Amino acid sequence: MLVQLLGLLFLLYFANSQPNNGEVVYQDTTVYGVVGKAVILECGSTVPDMYIWSFTKPGTEAIKAVVYDLGQGPKIQKLAHTLGQVTVILKSADVSIDKLPVAAQGLYTCQAFYDIENSPVVYYYYVHLTVRVPVTKPHLLVSDVSPVEGSTIWLQCNLDNGTGPIQYVWQQENRHGNISAFAQGNTGVVNVTEVNRNHTGWYRCLASNAVNSEQSDRIWLDIIYGPDIPQIDVTPYTVTERGYSALERETVSLQCQAQSNPPSQYVWLYNSSQVYTGPQLTITKVLRMHTGDYACLAQNTYLNTRSKKTISLTVYYPPDGSPSCSMEPAVNHTSLKLRCSWTGGFPSAEVHWANHLRRAGEEVDEGHDSDILLPSQDLFGNSSLFTCTGSHLALEQSVECSTRAYLPPSEPVCLAYVTTNKQYLMLSCSWDGGAPNALVWWEGPGGHETPKQENSNILNIRYGTARNGRPYVCHAKHPLLGQTKTCWLTLEAPVLLTQRRVVSVYEGTDVQLSCNLRANYLPTSQITWFNNHGLDILDASKYMLLRTSAWANLTVRDTDEAQDSGEYRCTSSNAVGGADLNVTLVVKKHPIPPNATLIRVMYIGRLRNEVELEWQMEGDAQQGWTGFVVQHRGLTERPGRRTINNESMGRTEERISAEVWHENIIQDPDVRIHIVDRLTPTAKYHFRVMPFNYRTIGHPSAAKTPAEPRSNNYPAVIGAAIGGMLFAVIFTVLLLMYIFRNRNNSPRLHDMLFGLRHSQSRENINFPEDEGVSEVEGGGIPEMGSSSSQGLKIPRAASPLAAADQGPPMGDNEPVNVTITVQATGS
Repeated sequence: MLVQLLGLLFLLYFANSQPNNGEVVYQDTTVYGVVGKAVILECGSTVPDMYIWSFTKPGTEAIKAVVYDLGQGPKIQKLAHTLGQVTVILKSADVSIDKLPVAAQGLYTCQAFYDIENSPVVYYYYVHLTVRVPVTKPHLLVSDVSPVEGSTIWLQCNLDNGTGPIQYVWQQENRHGNISAFAQGNTGVVNVTEVNRNHTGWYRCLASNAVNSEQSDRIWLDIIYGPDIPQIDVTPYTVTERGYSALERETVSLQCQAQSNPPSQYVWLYNSSQVYTGPQLTITKVLRMHTGDYACLAQNTYLNTRSKKTISLTVYYPPDGSPSCSMEPAVNHTSLKLRCSWTGGFPSAEVHWANHLRRAGEEVDEGHDSDILLPSQDLFGNSSLFTCTGSHLALEQSVECSTRAYLPPSEPVCLAYVTTNKQYLMLSCSWDGGAPNALVWWEGPGGHETPKQENSNILNIRYGTARNGRPYVCHAKHPLLGQTKTCWLTLEAPVLLTQRRVVSVYEGTDVQLSCNLRANYLPTSQITWFNNHGLDILDASKYMLLRTSAWANLTVRDTDEAQDSGEYRCTSSNAVGGADLNVTLVVKKHPIPPNATLIRVMYIGRLRNEVELEWQMEGDAQQGWTGFVVQHRGLTERPGRRTINNESMGRTEERISAEVWHENIIQDPDVRIHIVDRLTPTAKYHFRVMPFNYRTIGHPSAAKTPAEPRSNNYPAVIGAAIGGMLFAVIFTVLLLMYIFRNRNNSPRLHDMLFGLRHSQSRENINFPEDEGVSEVEGGGIPEMGSSSSQGLKIPRAASPLAAADQGPPMGDNEPVNVTITVQATGS
């Protein structure tokens, strides 16, 4: 109201005082201010003479004065305090409002009067002040921070304050730190339909107006999804039509990855059986048994969802060992078929023969088996080596095998033999030792032939139907030979031969009778011997047979005239015929040896248990005998006599029988002396000797009784007896002298030998010097306990010779002379 009145007064004043030629100018401007900040409201570019600032609140028509200057300086009204800190800028009519409140927003009108003295001009400056509020920090809300993929969510950006219009920008920061704006607009809410895993990340909202821009804190949006179909990576990576492959004994790794949030849990299945838990399944040294289907099962435990993928793993493994090379004859042994195979393993191994063989052969089959047919003309000599090479994916190097074809080392062999019951004659043909086996067959007279067989062939002919002198031919064929080899048999009846038809020997010797086949007849038959009694001879103690297919020798041991003399027969036969041969054996006795004569028969020693014999031969020409028989027999037993045997040292008695002759055989013809021992000393014997010439025994000699041996020991026995007597006498004298001289030390022994002390002993003095000695020795020793002063005389021991001449002793205590007789007997 005040502003209106002031304005009306100014208008009336100007209208009455001056002519009405003034100008009123209107200017309309808009000014933006920020809460809490300062804003300047301009009132013209020059300082007016007077001005009035008024304020009209939005939504009203009331005009209220804020500040004015009527030429006396600006006057600020109370209203200005509600509009902020209002000040007038020096030397201008502009108004500055500091710490601008929201209430300061409205229409500010500056009425400026210029040149009021001359030609007044009135300016109306309409300033529209808009007070803007800055946006505060937004608060971000999400309907679901962990939404499931495919669902719908909303994001809301809330502001506590801010002047519109406000722009919203939605930013996403992925795991790699890249920031992008995925939505923007003037609304604080954004809807996201069908969220996917790409929406996972940090989210923030940016709110901005004309004043400022603010952003919210980040919120992690975690999209729950999966699991997707797993991806399986196989190392080493080898793809086949059926899946993946690996070589045996290498390490295989199966890595399973399935996109999922939260991360998947992995379970490995082998042929529908669980074998491992975890994303990576590693098989060290994979084996052929590991071939099969491997499935990776991915599980999302949050969503309780799962996915699965299956692959097929095939383990390649080589066949065991090495290729097998073999060969066999073909086309009736005119070609050689080579076969190479290597079974087992996966995949199948490849085998092939050398290139030159494949070019020369026929029907070459590559792959699992490789067979080549080689004609004989394409083979090489007596021996050929063929090599086959095998390869496999699981082996770094190829493996070879070889086989060799070679001819048998010798020629075909033809043999003939007869069955044990002599029903058939069997012709055998063989050609062994070749590779492959040869083909053999028989052809013979009379339509005898056999089908072709490998390695050996037998032709059976009924016994006795073989053709004499006609050949039977065996044919042999081998793939390495272009021609056929042959061997043949010609059958003939046997013919027997011997070295001597009549054999004469002395009795007791061994003789050999021979029987030989004139040739090697086929079939061979064993030579049989029959003795002089017509009996079949077998090896025994009497006979010994040495035989081969061509001869048989009979040895007759220890021949005897009566038992072994006669005709011996050897026989042999085969399928063609037979033969016999007689050999006469004459056994003679040896001539009777000359007679022997005993020239000495005598006991050896006085024990009479050994006798020495000596004899001589008539003529003694050192011929005609081979040994001797020494005989002895006992006649009677001498009673009451005993002997001591040197061996047993025991007493024995033996009763001798007069009818039995005991023999000692001497094989040495040069012996002429013999000792017979172990005889009974109490018995009487006869001895005789008989020469023999092998088995012929001569006449016995005249029997003789052994003589007693001569005694040559009497001088030695007498000398020994005298020596023994002298030794006994000397020892006795020395002993008595020792006792006598030491009578004080041994009084009891002295008294026992020489009597009591009071007895008078008389010493025998045989020599003159003995008397003087007695007087000297006995005079100085008195007798104890006696009244007599006469000294004791110690008797001297007399020699045995002197004692024999003396008379008997006078008293009982006198010494006694003893004579010891020693008799020595010879042994």
